[in-house]
Amino acid sequence: MKIFCAIAVVADLALAALLVALSGFIFGGGPEGMHGEAGAAIVWWAAFIATLAAPILGILLLRRGRPGIGVLIACAPVIVALLFASIS
Repeated sequence: MKIFCAIAVVADLALAALLVALSGFIFGGGPEGMHGEAGAAIVWWAAFIATLAAPILGILLLRRGRPGIGVLIACAPVIVALLFASIS
């Protein structure tokens, strides 16, 4: 289970890096920026915080003896991102 949790941590950090990389195009002030609304910024911040908090919570649950739920929580942001990507 530790290997799955480590893979989930790497995937979550890659997703967080993707969110940061795309934030300039959504909220940037340049010619390609969309000048995002406050609601979009709140959703972006919530997704970013959840992407960073999920692996921490997963590792804590793994150490407390709940490995299955810990790996599931650590993988949750990636699963949700894949669901959103498949819908759009």
